[in-house]
Amino acid sequence: MDFYNPSLGHQFINGQQVRGQGPLLQRVSPATGEVLLDVDTASIEQVDEAVQAAAQAYTTWSTLTPGERSDHLLAFARELEVHAAELAQVETAQTGKSIRMSTEFDVPGTIDNVNFFAGAARNLQGLAAGDYAGNTTSMIRREAIGVIGSISPWNYPLQMAAWKVLPAIAAGNTIVLKPSELTPGTSMLFAKAAKDAGLPDGVINVICGDGPNVGSALVRHRLVKMTSFTGSTAVGLKIMSMAAERGNRVHLELGGKAPFVVFDDADIEAAAHGAVAGSTINAGQDCTAATRAYVHSSVFEKFTSRVSELMESMVVGDPSDPDTDMGSLISEAHLEKVSAMVERAQQDGARVLAGGQREERAGFYYRPTLLVGATQDSEIVQDEVFGPVLVALPFDTDQEAIDLANDTPYGLAASAWTKNVDRAMMASAQIQAGCVWINEHILIVSDMPHGGYKASGMGKDMSQYSFDEYTNVKHVMLSHDPAPHRGWQDTVFKQR
Repeated sequence: MDFYNPSLGHQFINGQQVRGQGPLLQRVSPATGEVLLDVDTASIEQVDEAVQAAAQAYTTWSTLTPGERSDHLLAFARELEVHAAELAQVETAQTGKSIRMSTEFDVPGTIDNVNFFAGAARNLQGLAAGDYAGNTTSMIRREAIGVIGSISPWNYPLQMAAWKVLPAIAAGNTIVLKPSELTPGTSMLFAKAAKDAGLPDGVINVICGDGPNVGSALVRHRLVKMTSFTGSTAVGLKIMSMAAERGNRVHLELGGKAPFVVFDDADIEAAAHGAVAGSTINAGQDCTAATRAYVHSSVFEKFTSRVSELMESMVVGDPSDPDTDMGSLISEAHLEKVSAMVERAQQDGARVLAGGQREERAGFYYRPTLLVGATQDSEIVQDEVFGPVLVALPFDTDQEAIDLANDTPYGLAASAWTKNVDRAMMASAQIQAGCVWINEHILIVSDMPHGGYKASGMGKDMSQYSFDEYTNVKHVMLSHDPAPHRGWQDTVFKQR
């Protein structure tokens, strides 16, 4: 794979792939447990170098016309298409996700994002110009903010890099991206493809390293005007605090605990398939994954029985095999966390209907798991597992279902399953989440926003709405009143 040569380094600064001057981190393959490669990390001086490069590039990139930025992004999409197979292979190697996920979801989704923002770049709109006060005309300007410092997670390294980078640069900003030190490969390749497609040096920079050192240095850098972060709620709150030191804007996409509400009139076969796909996608390492199934008591046994059957039929194993349904978790430590949460749930009275154990093979695999018998206030229901674990609880009334769905600190995504349009509209209005699917779960599109309520963060990724995060809105008012003394000024001083 000529496109991917990690020995050249995991930093991309001012158009050049370079090795980091910070400590080396040994990376273990999630699929095999064997040493994969050493990841070089950035020094604090290299963080500054990357931000300085972005600041310099901003002086010209921000002055390009929307059409010129759009042309760059279209060329970028074509370059990514050329390297689609290699990107998928690297994504699977570093994360342990199935090659089908990388090939059919991550890579094409990323390319679609680039194409979307190539068009969206030419559509930065505000209110129509108009005369909102006497003898004046007002207009709205959408202006870039400056250098954006972005921190992306390990679960979808390529797609999350795109979600951070694309709206920022389409709006005229430049960016320094810090991917997770566990999965820097495709983020670096994303920047390299942009360079090969002709984007100016310094528009996209990538630095690799841990959060306490490299991440903090990026967030606190005096030239960084905004921080965008995807990750845990706990870390997001720390980033918000750091950004507040200089009054900087933040965009946070944090944890989730998505409810999956099955009413008594639902298509149970469709709901069961949706629950399995929604809870095991990316081995459950997805902040929008279905984690809490609230099922009407009259169909509870039918639903859980079918979900259990489907989970037991899933092929878990070698992520490079196209026949594999679910690959590994990201690390041994994360596997232990997921396993421990399931064990504690059983100690508290929950029962395992499917899975509930690690796969006995090299690497970090956990079987798709269905639990019943947990209580609403238990850890397994309230806290984010971030693994292929679904817990099912019964309900008896529609209002009870809504109350249970809303009874966690999170509000990122949810779904409701019903054939009744009134119930569908009620659920979509009353469930507190940034996305509510009806008779579907997990499906995303570039054209629609992604972002949460409550402890799940603030702001939107993807869609035209993401420009609200990455632009300043400026009101410009022009007076065309010929009088030297304007009528409203009588409030301040009378013309005599």
